[in-house]
Amino acid sequence: METLANLESFIRSAEHGSFSEAARRLSLTPAAVSRNVAVLERNLGVRLFHRSTRKLSLTEAGETFRLAVADNLEGIQAAIAGIATAGGEPAGTLKVSMALTFGTMHILPLLPPFLERYPLIRPEWHFENRRVDLVTEGYDAAIGAGFDLAPGLIAHALAPAHVIAVASPAYMEGRPRPDDPTGLQPLQGIVQRSLRTGRLQQWTMRNPAGEEMPAHLSATMVVNDPAAMQEAALLGLGVTMLAVPDVLPALEAGRLIQLLPGWYADAGAISLYYASRTLLPAKTRAFVDWVTEAFRNRRLAERFAGHRL
Repeated sequence: METLANLESFIRSAEHGSFSEAARRLSLTPAAVSRNVAVLERNLGVRLFHRSTRKLSLTEAGETFRLAVADNLEGIQAAIAGIATAGGEPAGTLKVSMALTFGTMHILPLLPPFLERYPLIRPEWHFENRRVDLVTEGYDAAIGAGFDLAPGLIAHALAPAHVIAVASPAYMEGRPRPDDPTGLQPLQGIVQRSLRTGRLQQWTMRNPAGEEMPAHLSATMVVNDPAAMQEAALLGLGVTMLAVPDVLPALEAGRLIQLLPGWYADAGAISLYYASRTLLPAKTRAFVDWVTEAFRNRRLAERFAGHRL
């Protein structure tokens, strides 16, 4: 009977054409992955890969074996991980992706009590402002907005992703407050260039009455990270458009002010993304339930709503 480690090493190496990349996905060393594959080849009595210094490719037997086991491997992994729901504590590495500002401000503080409750879980949290591919990159979950829902993924909405216009009190001193989004254009703008498209982000704002207007900021300063945008606004360099969760502490402390109360741009929902499986790993289920309960207890969905500010 082959071990799961041998099968995982083979499948990931076949997917990525590299022992090194497979090792990164599996949190192993390349030597360990190569050794696992060699053991599998020896046990099967066939060569699964053509190896060279530049390339790793499947043999005919390797391709046949990959097709036979690939579709079943995820079910085996889920069954092994999910058995904790029946007889033990959730355990293992929990790999999660989230944006830096949002994650450190609102999710990281949930970690101490979570680990106290589930001491066998080992967090591997990636703070990154990009939309990861949960399946191919081996994530258990991701928190963010606007992810493409590939087959087999679930999006569990946590709170609205509303974007508002903010500036520092020092910057607005002596300047007239705009009455609607058109009044933002004469002000100095701190804008973001999209990592995906390379274009400057543009927003359309709405108010509780249902009116909609484009919010055109002058591109006085261009950055590619929301944390930098907020810091520039705090330094009095101009007006910027940021998600409510990112600026809420600064708003509550009076370090930033909202320029158009009630007006906001709707960027969808902040969601918790994870793979849909018949047996969701216990560690992932524990994390999903913990975050969901924390958002409910702290009324974050209401606090993040731009039209209520």
